[in-house]
Amino acid sequence: MTEYIVPVLIFGAIGLVAGVLLSIASKVFEVKSDARVESIKEILPGVNCGACGYAGCEDYAAAIVEKNVRSALCKPGGEDVAAAIDSVMGKSGGKFVREIAVVHCGGDCTKTNKQYKYTGLQSCAAAKRSYGGDGNCNYGCMGYGDCAKVCIYGAIVIDNNIAFIDRDVCKACAMCVKTCPNSLISIHSVDSQVDILCSSKEPGKTVKQNCKSGCIGCKICVKKCPENAIVFDDNLARIDHSKCTNCGTCISACPVGTIR
Repeated sequence: MTEYIVPVLIFGAIGLVAGVLLSIASKVFEVKSDARVESIKEILPGVNCGACGYAGCEDYAAAIVEKNVRSALCKPGGEDVAAAIDSVMGKSGGKFVREIAVVHCGGDCTKTNKQYKYTGLQSCAAAKRSYGGDGNCNYGCMGYGDCAKVCIYGAIVIDNNIAFIDRDVCKACAMCVKTCPNSLISIHSVDSQVDILCSSKEPGKTVKQNCKSGCIGCKICVKKCPENAIVFDDNLARIDHSKCTNCGTCISACPVGTIR
């Protein structure tokens, strides 16, 4: 009987000592948490979209308190959330700039066609794996709505086989940006109202064959822009929104209506 009792007592004593030591260590090495982190985490929308530049709302809340990061980085939260965080921190985190997502493609079903009938999983990501997509333009919107499915705000609809974003509803959480397999969606300030709705890097002749509204590389917009806000790179015109004044000169100049 002794051979069973003694080992049990020994292991019991070791467990008791280890428990006491761990308890002491937890007190000695305890990291004091700042109550403001929890308060800010409760203020944040809890989307964990990463649009602020941090892994999630909890990381962003900690960065605000511990690293003095600006309170105005939460795009889904907007001005109200920034103001509430400023109240907790007792200071201003700077002006909030509202942003929106933009789909850089104008090739709906009236402007371009399908090159074959895709019968697989109705998903942009899945269609992309099938010869780069079923559309004539492998750079364009495939219209299966992966972006709409991840948008928790209901800001994206699929119409005429192309994604449209409601500027008034969009919170710029960037979930759609991460989801689009053709990288068609970007985020910029709502004050920037002119965009080039094409992402094709094909030569102009090929673009013209594939889509009636694609950038054909004529560079007229580049020459006409009074602010030198448009550059031509990789067979595609691009707008530098830091220079663009929304004058609309490029819109009227574009012969195929790519700029809107």
